[in-house]
Amino acid sequence: MIYETILTDEVGAVLRITLNRPDVLNAISTLMLKELDAALSELPQQVGCVLITGQGRAFCSGHDLVNPDGSPDLPQDLGLIIETWYNPLMTKLRALPIPVVVAVNGIAAGAGCSLALAGDIILAAESASFLLAFVKIGLVPDAGITWALTRAVGPARTLELMMLGDPVSAQSLVDWGLLNRLVPDGALQDEALAIATRLANGPRLALTLMRSAVHAAMEKSYAEMLDVERHNQSVAGRHPDFAEGMKAFLGKRPARFGHPS
Repeated sequence: MIYETILTDEVGAVLRITLNRPDVLNAISTLMLKELDAALSELPQQVGCVLITGQGRAFCSGHDLVNPDGSPDLPQDLGLIIETWYNPLMTKLRALPIPVVVAVNGIAAGAGCSLALAGDIILAAESASFLLAFVKIGLVPDAGITWALTRAVGPARTLELMMLGDPVSAQSLVDWGLLNRLVPDGALQDEALAIATRLANGPRLALTLMRSAVHAAMEKSYAEMLDVERHNQSVAGRHPDFAEGMKAFLGKRPARFGHPS
């Protein structure tokens, strides 16, 4: 399918989604939200991983506040955008049955920061930076970032990032455990694709169960998670991927995992 604000291409079993409004630093428009939702809703069966990145010198500068003619592009009730588009999109992204890799090239600001930090494995170029500048225009962070940041780095750092609205380097986010790794700018896309390909060719059911278990662990008790792990292991142990994994282990060869049934 051809989109206006994003590019999609399949590289093996990886679906790469590239935000494609480089003239406005890939600012998110309502059309982009619709197209992202469509792309995530129409995943081909052979796709085993989604890779999200940005075109040009930025990942995403946040929500586009103006129309091409310079007029405001916002409803009177800003909560309608959140309810209609952002919340469903972020919920869909979180509920995907396959891993999500994000490659952050350049600035990730506002809702773009929320999108960047929604990945399962997040790589950033050494020149990348992150910014929650909502406070500068009298608004509040959204698209799930309050929940994610508070659990990841605690209330003190979260409130500092939100209340001061200063840019933060990718290195700081790596140090805080929000990003997986920094990559030289010129190597970012290749390394992100290599990781996404590795995940796409992995045991898909096991990866799906790992993803859902980690999300559940953010809210469940230790005792509840023991039961989640027991259930997931029972399910994984009955899947053909486990049989293949055992054959590969005993035969001292790499496993060749198939699609989940």
